[in-house]
Amino acid sequence: MTLAYIALGSNLGDSQWQVIDAMRALARLPDTRLLKRSSLYRTPPWGILEQPPFVNAAVQMDTALSPHGLLDALLDIEQRAGRVRAERNGPRMLDLDLLHVDGVQLDDARLTLPHPRMAERAFVLLPLHDIAPALHLPGQGVVAELLARLDLAGCEKLP
Repeated sequence: MTLAYIALGSNLGDSQWQVIDAMRALARLPDTRLLKRSSLYRTPPWGILEQPPFVNAAVQMDTALSPHGLLDALLDIEQRAGRVRAERNGPRMLDLDLLHVDGVQLDDARLTLPHPRMAERAFVLLPLHDIAPALHLPGQGVVAELLARLDLAGCEKLP
């Protein structure tokens, strides 16, 4: 079993429900246990700014799935939630990103671990900080230190 960290996001439909339902789906994956889940956060859009705000969260899982097997499971959950990949950084029903798998550094055509741009994104680091503030991301730094460098304007914890 290996610790894995996943970011969740949605800005179409009932985004809070989409994220919570995705957490339930992650908890049902074979050979996997959901260990921790962050609070939900409302965050401003990234990339394409003319779209609704996002609801974001993160989870920590213990899994026997390979990184690519876990990625395939994430893509399946997204598809079942109605995800359509129309444009990069555009609106979406559900977005699940594999951020980090302990002890794994990977860069191939399908997957890069740790996620190469998460240190730039408050919508990723803010919820990740809830569940793993001392996590060291190889080549990037410690989550708490990376988050301290970012502008959190427009980010709010949801009740």
